[in-house]
Amino acid sequence: MTSAEPRVAVVTGAASGIGAAIVQRLVRDGWSVIGLDRAPAAPVDGMRFEVVDLADVAAVAELSASLGSVGAIVHAAGFMATGGIEEFDPADGDLMYAVHVRALALLVQNLTPGMGAGARIVAIGSRTSRGAKGKAQYAATKAALTGLVRSFAIELAPRGITANIVSPAATATPLLTRGDRAGVPPVLPPIGRYIEPAEVAGTVAFLLGADAGAITGQDILICGGASL
Repeated sequence: MTSAEPRVAVVTGAASGIGAAIVQRLVRDGWSVIGLDRAPAAPVDGMRFEVVDLADVAAVAELSASLGSVGAIVHAAGFMATGGIEEFDPADGDLMYAVHVRALALLVQNLTPGMGAGARIVAIGSRTSRGAKGKAQYAATKAALTGLVRSFAIELAPRGITANIVSPAATATPLLTRGDRAGVPPVLPPIGRYIEPAEVAGTVAFLLGADAGAITGQDILICGGASL
């Protein structure tokens, strides 16, 4: 961030899991945060919270127009619908695309005109974007998210705005143990534990900082050795 850029970050998925951890870290680092989620969040000093359904195109566009100038967009909202090929539900795929990909595209489209040099975009991807049994539609939307962010990075680089992806392996959030994952249980990374949300938040905080000004278009894995 440059000194001229406002220390205001928009964080989606702010009510729980990785998004909530990112909010806590950024507030601790001195950011003012605008948290977005479809579910209410617990109050956090330093966060203004807005309830919005990120799958609703009109609602996202309307809210974006009210946010003012921001210095960072962090897209952590997401969910996983699992199942093998014979269990594909097109509605699940459409909704995951809307939340994982289209919502970020709309936020970037609406907010980057007011963002200056030193601004940052970070999306939470997934190691499964490279493919995973029983998670094909989820993996496909996360792969699309990676392509989207890397394309933003190319387009925004001349303006001094960076765009990156942080892709964790199985992370210790409520999503990890949800009942509908019974057919595709999470894989414990080789380090012998799941990734902590605070570890993902720390990487995001680094990418939003001055030391990461030359990093753009990258997909940073936090996998605990799972990709080795």
